[in-house]
Amino acid sequence: MGPLDGVRIVEIEGIGPCPFAGMLLSDLGAEVIRVGRPEPSFLQANFDVMSRGKKSITLDLKKPDHKDALLKLVATADALIEGFRPGVMERLGIGPDVCMEANPRLVFGRMTGWGQDGPWAKRAGHDINYISLAGALHAIGRKGERPTVPLNLVGDFGGGGLLLAFGVVSALLEAQKSGKGQVVDAAMVDGVAALMASIYAGMQQGFWSDKRGENLLDSGAAFYDVYETGDGKYVSIGALEPQFYKELIEKLGLADSAPKVGEHLNPAKWNELRPTLEDVFRQKTRDQWCEIFEGSDACFAPVLAAAETFEHEHSVARRSFVEIDGIKHAVAAPRFSRTKPADPTPARERGADTEEILRACGVTLP
Repeated sequence: MGPLDGVRIVEIEGIGPCPFAGMLLSDLGAEVIRVGRPEPSFLQANFDVMSRGKKSITLDLKKPDHKDALLKLVATADALIEGFRPGVMERLGIGPDVCMEANPRLVFGRMTGWGQDGPWAKRAGHDINYISLAGALHAIGRKGERPTVPLNLVGDFGGGGLLLAFGVVSALLEAQKSGKGQVVDAAMVDGVAALMASIYAGMQQGFWSDKRGENLLDSGAAFYDVYETGDGKYVSIGALEPQFYKELIEKLGLADSAPKVGEHLNPAKWNELRPTLEDVFRQKTRDQWCEIFEGSDACFAPVLAAAETFEHEHSVARRSFVEIDGIKHAVAAPRFSRTKPADPTPARERGADTEEILRACGVTLP
Protein backbone atom coordinates (compact mmCIF):
# COMPACT_ATOMS: atom_id res chain seq x y z
CA MET A 1 0.00 0.00 0.00
CA GLY A 2 2.96 2.34 0.23
CA PRO A 3 4.65 4.03 3.22
CA LEU A 4 2.16 6.93 3.25
CA ASP A 5 -0.91 4.72 3.47
CA GLY A 6 -3.45 6.35 5.79
CA VAL A 7 -2.31 9.93 5.12
CA ARG A 8 -4.92 12.25 3.58
CA ILE A 9 -3.75 15.21 1.47
CA VAL A 10 -6.00 17.91 0.03
CA GLU A 11 -4.50 19.38 -3.15
CA ILE A 12 -5.90 22.65 -4.48
CA GLU A 13 -5.76 22.29 -8.23
CA GLY A 14 -2.98 24.10 -10.06
CA ILE A 15 -0.27 23.46 -12.62
CA GLY A 16 3.30 22.20 -12.53
CA PRO A 17 5.13 21.63 -9.26
CA CYS A 18 2.20 21.40 -6.84
CA PRO A 19 0.42 18.64 -8.81
CA PHE A 20 3.77 16.89 -9.14
CA ALA A 21 4.20 16.95 -5.35
CA GLY A 22 0.70 15.52 -5.04
CA MET A 23 1.58 12.80 -7.54
CA LEU A 24 4.66 11.80 -5.53
CA LEU A 25 2.65 11.66 -2.30
CA SER A 26 -0.11 9.67 -3.99
CA ASP A 27 2.41 7.29 -5.55
CA LEU A 28 3.68 6.43 -2.08
CA GLY A 29 0.21 5.58 -0.80
CA ALA A 30 -1.31 8.84 0.45
CA GLU A 31 -4.96 9.55 -0.31
CA VAL A 32 -4.71 12.74 -2.35
CA ILE A 33 -7.95 14.61 -3.03
CA ARG A 34 -7.63 17.11 -5.85
CA VAL A 35 -9.99 20.08 -5.49
CA GLY A 36 -10.71 21.70 -8.85
CA ARG A 37 -13.04 24.30 -10.25
CA PRO A 38 -16.40 23.10 -11.61
CA GLU A 39 -15.49 23.50 -15.26
CA PRO A 40 -14.49 21.09 -18.02
CA SER A 41 -10.88 19.94 -18.17
CA PHE A 42 -8.91 20.49 -21.38
CA LEU A 43 -6.92 17.32 -20.66
CA GLN A 44 -8.23 13.79 -21.21
CA ALA A 45 -8.08 11.98 -17.86
CA ASN A 46 -5.71 9.17 -18.86
CA PHE A 47 -3.20 11.74 -20.16
CA ASP A 48 -3.34 13.75 -16.92
CA VAL A 49 -0.34 11.88 -15.54
CA MET A 50 0.30 14.13 -12.54
CA SER A 51 -3.24 13.51 -11.30
CA ARG A 52 -2.82 9.74 -11.38
CA GLY A 53 -3.97 7.93 -8.28
CA LYS A 54 -5.80 10.97 -6.92
CA LYS A 55 -9.47 11.44 -6.15
CA SER A 56 -11.21 14.41 -7.72
CA ILE A 57 -13.83 16.81 -6.41
CA THR A 58 -15.00 20.17 -7.77
CA LEU A 59 -15.84 23.24 -5.71
CA ASP A 60 -16.35 26.90 -6.52
CA LEU A 61 -14.30 28.38 -3.71
CA LYS A 62 -15.80 31.83 -4.27
CA LYS A 63 -19.13 30.52 -2.96
CA PRO A 64 -19.50 30.51 0.84
CA ASP A 65 -21.13 27.08 1.04
CA HIS A 66 -18.40 25.57 -1.17
CA LYS A 67 -15.71 27.20 0.96
CA ASP A 68 -17.37 25.76 4.07
CA ALA A 69 -17.40 22.35 2.40
CA LEU A 70 -13.67 22.62 1.78
CA LEU A 71 -13.05 23.46 5.43
CA LYS A 72 -15.05 20.40 6.48
CA LEU A 73 -12.80 18.33 4.23
CA VAL A 74 -9.69 20.05 5.59
CA ALA A 75 -10.77 19.06 9.10
CA THR A 76 -10.36 15.41 8.06
CA ALA A 77 -6.99 15.88 6.32
CA ASP A 78 -3.38 15.63 7.42
CA ALA A 79 -2.11 18.21 4.93
CA LEU A 80 -3.18 20.69 2.28
CA ILE A 81 -0.98 21.75 -0.63
CA GLU A 82 -1.48 24.73 -2.93
CA GLY A 83 0.52 26.54 -5.59
CA PHE A 84 -0.95 30.03 -5.82
CA ARG A 85 0.89 33.33 -5.51
CA PRO A 86 1.19 34.66 -1.94
CA GLY A 87 -2.12 36.02 -0.65
CA VAL A 88 -4.47 34.23 -3.05
CA MET A 89 -5.63 31.60 -0.56
CA GLU A 90 -6.11 34.32 2.06
CA ARG A 91 -8.26 36.35 -0.33
CA LEU A 92 -10.37 33.25 -0.94
CA GLY A 93 -10.87 32.98 2.83
CA ILE A 94 -9.05 29.66 3.11
CA GLY A 95 -5.56 30.73 4.11
CA PRO A 96 -3.45 28.92 6.71
CA ASP A 97 -5.03 30.62 9.74
CA VAL A 98 -8.56 29.67 8.70
CA CYS A 99 -7.65 26.12 7.69
CA MET A 100 -5.60 25.49 10.82
CA GLU A 101 -8.43 26.79 12.97
CA ALA A 102 -10.53 24.01 11.43
CA ASN A 103 -7.68 21.54 11.94
CA PRO A 104 -4.83 22.50 14.31
CA ARG A 105 -2.77 19.48 13.20
CA LEU A 106 -2.91 20.50 9.53
CA VAL A 107 0.31 20.82 7.53
CA PHE A 108 -0.26 23.65 5.05
CA GLY A 109 2.15 23.27 2.12
CA ARG A 110 2.67 26.31 -0.09
CA MET A 111 4.44 26.13 -3.46
CA THR A 112 5.64 29.35 -5.11
CA GLY A 113 8.51 30.48 -7.27
CA TRP A 114 9.92 33.21 -5.07
CA GLY A 115 8.60 32.31 -1.60
CA GLN A 116 5.98 33.82 0.69
CA ASP A 117 8.03 36.95 1.43
CA GLY A 118 10.82 39.06 0.00
CA PRO A 119 10.80 41.83 -2.62
CA TRP A 120 10.13 39.41 -5.49
CA ALA A 121 7.48 37.33 -3.68
CA LYS A 122 4.48 38.53 -5.69
CA ARG A 123 6.12 38.62 -9.11
CA ALA A 124 5.05 36.27 -11.86
CA GLY A 125 7.65 33.79 -13.01
CA HIS A 126 8.36 30.39 -14.50
CA ASP A 127 11.01 27.71 -14.07
CA ILE A 128 13.48 29.55 -16.31
CA ASN A 129 13.30 32.65 -14.08
CA TYR A 130 13.75 30.79 -10.79
CA ILE A 131 16.78 28.86 -12.01
CA SER A 132 18.19 32.14 -13.37
CA LEU A 133 18.09 33.89 -10.00
CA ALA A 134 19.54 30.86 -8.22
CA GLY A 135 22.57 30.73 -10.53
CA ALA A 136 21.72 27.38 -12.11
CA LEU A 137 20.88 28.61 -15.61
CA HIS A 138 24.14 30.57 -15.89
CA ALA A 139 26.07 27.36 -15.22
CA ILE A 140 24.32 25.25 -17.88
CA GLY A 141 25.69 25.38 -21.40
CA ARG A 142 28.82 25.09 -23.51
CA LYS A 143 31.88 27.29 -23.65
CA GLY A 144 31.36 30.44 -25.67
CA GLU A 145 27.61 29.92 -25.95
CA ARG A 146 24.67 31.47 -24.13
CA PRO A 147 23.10 29.47 -21.29
CA THR A 148 21.17 26.42 -22.45
CA VAL A 149 17.51 26.35 -21.41
CA PRO A 150 16.99 22.92 -19.79
CA LEU A 151 13.74 21.06 -19.41
CA ASN A 152 11.76 22.41 -16.47
CA LEU A 153 13.12 19.66 -14.24
CA VAL A 154 15.44 21.80 -12.12
CA GLY A 155 12.99 24.49 -10.99
CA ASP A 156 9.46 23.15 -11.33
CA PHE A 157 10.03 19.54 -10.35
CA GLY A 158 13.39 19.09 -8.59
CA GLY A 159 13.58 22.40 -6.74
CA GLY A 160 9.80 22.74 -6.60
CA GLY A 161 7.46 19.76 -6.38
CA LEU A 162 10.02 17.40 -4.88
CA LEU A 163 10.99 20.01 -2.28
CA LEU A 164 7.33 20.55 -1.38
CA ALA A 165 6.67 16.82 -0.98
CA PHE A 166 9.79 16.47 1.19
CA GLY A 167 8.74 19.46 3.31
CA VAL A 168 5.21 18.16 3.79
CA VAL A 169 6.36 14.69 4.86
CA SER A 170 8.89 16.27 7.25
CA ALA A 171 6.20 18.44 8.81
CA LEU A 172 3.85 15.45 9.09
CA LEU A 173 6.53 13.57 11.03
CA GLU A 174 6.95 16.52 13.38
CA ALA A 175 3.17 16.84 13.85
CA GLN A 176 3.09 13.26 15.11
CA LYS A 177 5.29 14.38 18.01
CA SER A 178 3.92 17.86 18.69
CA GLY A 179 0.28 17.43 17.71
CA LYS A 180 0.55 20.76 15.87
CA GLY A 181 0.51 21.63 12.22
CA GLN A 182 2.56 24.31 10.49
CA VAL A 183 3.05 26.14 7.21
CA VAL A 184 5.63 24.79 4.74
CA ASP A 185 6.97 27.63 2.55
CA ALA A 186 8.44 25.80 -0.46
CA ALA A 187 9.97 28.21 -2.98
CA MET A 188 11.50 27.04 -6.21
CA VAL A 189 14.30 29.58 -5.97
CA ASP A 190 15.20 28.08 -2.56
CA GLY A 191 14.96 24.52 -3.84
CA VAL A 192 17.24 25.23 -6.78
CA ALA A 193 19.71 26.89 -4.39
CA ALA A 194 19.73 23.67 -2.35
CA LEU A 195 20.40 21.67 -5.52
CA MET A 196 23.27 24.04 -6.30
CA ALA A 197 24.95 23.57 -2.89
CA SER A 198 28.04 21.73 -4.16
CA ILE A 199 28.48 24.14 -7.09
CA TYR A 200 28.33 27.17 -4.77
CA ALA A 201 30.92 25.51 -2.53
CA GLY A 202 33.14 24.67 -5.49
CA MET A 203 33.12 28.27 -6.67
CA GLN A 204 34.03 29.58 -3.23
CA GLN A 205 36.99 27.24 -2.89
CA GLY A 206 38.23 27.83 -6.42
CA PHE A 207 37.39 24.36 -7.69
CA TRP A 208 34.59 25.57 -9.95
CA SER A 209 34.64 28.58 -12.26
CA ASP A 210 31.70 30.69 -13.38
CA LYS A 211 33.09 30.32 -16.90
CA ARG A 212 30.41 28.16 -18.44
CA GLY A 213 31.52 24.98 -20.20
CA GLU A 214 35.04 25.03 -18.73
CA ASN A 215 34.49 22.86 -15.65
CA LEU A 216 34.66 19.19 -14.81
CA LEU A 217 30.92 18.45 -15.00
CA ASP A 218 29.56 21.04 -17.46
CA SER A 219 31.01 19.68 -20.74
CA GLY A 220 34.40 21.30 -20.10
CA ALA A 221 36.11 17.95 -19.53
CA ALA A 222 36.32 15.87 -22.72
CA PHE A 223 35.81 12.63 -20.79
CA TYR A 224 32.51 13.90 -19.29
CA ASP A 225 30.45 14.81 -22.32
CA VAL A 226 28.15 13.67 -25.11
CA TYR A 227 29.41 12.49 -28.51
CA GLU A 228 27.73 11.92 -31.86
CA THR A 229 27.98 8.45 -33.35
CA GLY A 230 28.19 7.34 -36.95
CA ASP A 231 24.40 7.04 -37.31
CA GLY A 232 23.65 10.54 -36.03
CA LYS A 233 22.76 9.36 -32.52
CA TYR A 234 24.62 10.09 -29.30
CA VAL A 235 26.41 8.44 -26.41
CA SER A 236 27.45 9.83 -23.03
CA ILE A 237 30.66 9.22 -21.13
CA GLY A 238 31.51 10.17 -17.56
CA ALA A 239 34.91 8.60 -16.96
CA LEU A 240 36.08 10.87 -14.15
CA GLU A 241 37.96 8.51 -11.86
CA PRO A 242 41.33 7.10 -12.99
CA GLN A 243 40.19 3.48 -13.22
CA PHE A 244 37.15 4.45 -15.29
CA TYR A 245 39.16 6.72 -17.58
CA LYS A 246 41.72 3.93 -18.07
CA GLU A 247 38.99 1.55 -19.18
CA LEU A 248 37.49 4.17 -21.49
CA ILE A 249 40.65 4.81 -23.46
CA GLU A 250 41.41 1.09 -23.64
CA LYS A 251 37.96 0.31 -25.03
CA LEU A 252 38.42 3.11 -27.57
CA GLY A 253 41.87 1.90 -28.60
CA LEU A 254 43.47 5.12 -27.38
CA ALA A 255 45.64 3.81 -24.55
CA ASP A 256 48.85 4.84 -26.36
CA SER A 257 47.68 8.19 -27.76
CA ALA A 258 45.28 9.79 -25.24
CA PRO A 259 46.44 11.73 -22.15
CA LYS A 260 47.66 9.28 -19.50
CA VAL A 261 45.67 8.38 -16.42
CA GLY A 262 46.00 11.25 -13.97
CA GLU A 263 46.96 13.69 -16.70
CA HIS A 264 43.37 13.53 -17.91
CA LEU A 265 42.30 15.69 -14.94
CA ASN A 266 44.51 18.55 -16.12
CA PRO A 267 42.23 21.08 -17.87
CA ALA A 268 45.05 21.84 -20.31
CA LYS A 269 44.64 18.32 -21.70
CA TRP A 270 40.88 18.47 -22.23
CA ASN A 271 40.92 20.25 -25.59
CA GLU A 272 43.70 17.91 -26.74
CA LEU A 273 41.51 14.87 -26.11
CA ARG A 274 38.17 16.17 -27.38
CA PRO A 275 38.79 16.09 -31.18
CA THR A 276 40.12 12.55 -30.86
CA LEU A 277 37.00 11.39 -29.04
CA GLU A 278 34.75 13.14 -31.55
CA ASP A 279 36.48 11.38 -34.42
CA VAL A 280 36.55 7.94 -32.79
CA PHE A 281 32.89 7.91 -31.76
CA ARG A 282 31.79 8.85 -35.30
CA GLN A 283 33.42 5.69 -36.61
CA LYS A 284 30.72 3.37 -35.30
CA THR A 285 26.97 3.46 -34.70
CA ARG A 286 25.49 3.96 -31.27
CA ASP A 287 24.47 0.30 -31.04
CA GLN A 288 27.94 -0.84 -32.01
CA TRP A 289 29.42 1.25 -29.21
CA CYS A 290 26.86 -0.26 -26.81
CA GLU A 291 28.17 -3.71 -27.75
CA ILE A 292 31.77 -2.63 -27.24
CA PHE A 293 31.03 -1.17 -23.82
CA GLU A 294 28.70 -3.97 -22.70
CA GLY A 295 29.40 -4.74 -19.03
CA SER A 296 32.07 -2.06 -18.91
CA ASP A 297 32.98 0.29 -16.03
CA ALA A 298 33.94 3.10 -18.41
CA CYS A 299 30.86 5.10 -17.32
CA PHE A 300 29.23 4.85 -20.74
CA ALA A 301 25.55 4.97 -21.71
CA PRO A 302 23.57 5.55 -24.89
CA VAL A 303 21.57 8.76 -25.07
CA LEU A 304 18.04 7.44 -25.40
CA ALA A 305 14.86 9.13 -26.52
CA ALA A 306 11.85 8.65 -24.23
CA ALA A 307 10.30 5.90 -26.35
CA GLU A 308 13.59 4.00 -26.30
CA THR A 309 13.83 4.35 -22.53
CA PHE A 310 10.54 2.48 -22.15
CA GLU A 311 11.96 -0.56 -23.94
CA HIS A 312 15.56 -0.60 -22.73
CA GLU A 313 16.60 -3.86 -21.09
CA HIS A 314 17.39 -2.21 -17.75
CA SER A 315 14.00 -0.47 -17.60
CA VAL A 316 12.27 -3.72 -18.52
CA ALA A 317 14.22 -5.76 -15.94
CA ARG A 318 13.41 -3.28 -13.16
CA ARG A 319 9.84 -2.82 -14.41
CA SER A 320 10.45 0.92 -14.39
CA PHE A 321 7.37 1.67 -16.49
CA VAL A 322 3.83 0.32 -16.59
CA GLU A 323 1.17 0.88 -19.22
CA ILE A 324 -2.22 2.04 -17.95
CA ASP A 325 -5.05 2.84 -20.36
CA GLY A 326 -2.56 3.02 -23.21
CA ILE A 327 -0.24 5.49 -21.44
CA LYS A 328 3.25 4.67 -20.18
CA HIS A 329 3.82 5.66 -16.55
CA ALA A 330 7.04 5.65 -14.55
CA VAL A 331 6.42 3.58 -11.43
CA ALA A 332 6.62 5.07 -7.94
CA ALA A 333 10.08 6.07 -6.74
CA PRO A 334 11.95 5.42 -4.56
CA ARG A 335 11.36 1.70 -3.97
CA PHE A 336 10.62 0.12 -0.61
CA SER A 337 11.40 -3.38 0.62
CA ARG A 338 8.28 -3.84 2.73
CA THR A 339 5.65 -1.12 2.14
CA LYS A 340 5.68 -1.42 -1.63
CA PRO A 341 3.51 1.14 -3.43
CA ALA A 342 0.89 -0.17 -5.81
CA ASP A 343 1.03 0.64 -9.50
CA PRO A 344 -0.43 4.07 -10.26
CA THR A 345 -4.01 4.32 -11.45
CA PRO A 346 -5.23 6.82 -14.08
CA ALA A 347 -6.57 10.22 -13.12
CA ARG A 348 -10.24 10.25 -12.19
CA GLU A 349 -12.67 12.21 -14.32
CA ARG A 350 -13.03 15.76 -13.05
CA GLY A 351 -15.32 15.86 -10.01
CA ALA A 352 -15.94 12.11 -10.05
CA ASP A 353 -15.64 11.79 -6.26
CA THR A 354 -17.32 15.03 -5.16
CA GLU A 355 -20.55 13.60 -3.79
CA GLU A 356 -18.98 10.61 -2.05
CA ILE A 357 -16.18 12.54 -0.33
CA LEU A 358 -18.34 15.46 0.78
CA ARG A 359 -21.06 13.15 2.05
CA ALA A 360 -18.47 11.41 4.23
CA CYS A 361 -17.65 14.86 5.66
CA GLY A 362 -21.33 15.50 6.40
CA VAL A 363 -21.77 17.95 3.52
CA THR A 364 -24.48 18.02 0.87
CA LEU A 365 -24.29 20.79 -1.71
CA PRO A 366 -27.30 21.93 -3.71
